Parts: sequence; C-alpha cells; structure tokens
Amino acid sequence: MLLILLEAFGALLLLLVIVWWTMFSGRRRGERPDETADAPRRED
Repeated sequence: MLLILLEAFGALLLLLVIVWWTMFSGRRRGERPDETADAPRRED
C-alpha cells in the first residue's frame, strides 16, 4: 500500500513539474505583440 502511495505521489509531482515547466519557460520578454491588434481595421 505504501508503494502505491509513493508511486502516486511521484506521478503527481512529475505532473506538477511538467505543468510548471510549460507555464514559465516561455520567451524572456513575454509573448510577441499581436500584429492584428495594431493594424487598422477596414470598414467596408
């Protein structure tokens, strides 16, 4: 039973590390600005 709990804890820890890594390993200066937000809108 203890072995199952340790394995579940290890899997949870691995999941948290993967989520942390993907959330905070982006670009150094953040995301690039959205080019469509700065472009003037066409009104037809």
